[in-house]
Amino acid sequence: MAVTEAARTEVLCAEAAAATDTTGGTVAAGRAAQELGLKRGEFELAVHLGIVCTTAEQVGGRPRVGREEIHRLRSEDGFPDGVRERVRTVGTAEGARLLGISPVRFTRLARAGCITPVTFYLNRYRAVVWLYLAQEVLGFAGRAPQLLAGNSPVWMRARLDAGTDWRARNWRAQRIERLLSRTADPWRRAAVLAGALDAVQLAEVVDDPYERAYLAKVRPEPVFGPPGSVVAREAMAQLMQADDPDEILWRRINLIMELDGARASRQAPRPGDDHRPVPVTESDPVPVSDPGTEPLLDPAPGLLTRLGLRRRVTGRRTVGNGLPAKTVE
Repeated sequence: MAVTEAARTEVLCAEAAAATDTTGGTVAAGRAAQELGLKRGEFELAVHLGIVCTTAEQVGGRPRVGREEIHRLRSEDGFPDGVRERVRTVGTAEGARLLGISPVRFTRLARAGCITPVTFYLNRYRAVVWLYLAQEVLGFAGRAPQLLAGNSPVWMRARLDAGTDWRARNWRAQRIERLLSRTADPWRRAAVLAGALDAVQLAEVVDDPYERAYLAKVRPEPVFGPPGSVVAREAMAQLMQADDPDEILWRRINLIMELDGARASRQAPRPGDDHRPVPVTESDPVPVSDPGTEPLLDPAPGLLTRLGLRRRVTGRRTVGNGLPAKTVE
């Protein structure tokens, strides 16, 4: 999502929340999807992308949609087709048809990180099948028409020859950014970043077990919960974990920086603490960039020690820390 679109969505969601606070009128997700003419999967994706704004989550409850928000969307030009088109997804074959290229070339572009998947499903063989926003696929054709024909550039061939597959990594980065954009609470933001590390790596960065337990407790879930089946939940958990040494390092660094702010705002609860709600001062979220788009800055003094790094990171495996990289086809 472009920066301008993200900013516009933030404003619209803030306005929708204010209107809901005033009117108090909300409906459940199923009813909202029906009134917007969206299937359940389309509606959940619309919420994830910020196209449909939900009310603030209540403890133990599920987000709802304000009547004003439904009215806003229904009054847009081209409703309901306009909303459906913004969440229309395509697989490899349909994406290739939109671009006028072969499915093999489309897959090569996606594996090289040129096109980012927005969601996935598991086929009957339990293999991950990536889906892409149709609008983003068409937008890529306008931005980089030179990649649709002729020989691939050197950098792209080098990535593919090395066996690189950026689909999961780019999907992960987008998902983390969108989860971070929904909250300014520093502990919840730290929890989002903690979700990109496996248990061993997380324990190396966050050595306090009470802090790790608190991060697990406040970690934001997808707005309407994880995929239903056990296999789908396991696939989601695996895909959410960074699996390349430089990505793992980047997530560790960002988690430490976010934790510093979280600890300054309030301490993680301990046994025997008074568990009354602690007021949270909201601030503008600070985007956390993926290592593929931002240069790695020199770490602050002592940061590498706090990262728990004891040996060098080489190749596609983390030597002495972390687990071997996982490949999902």
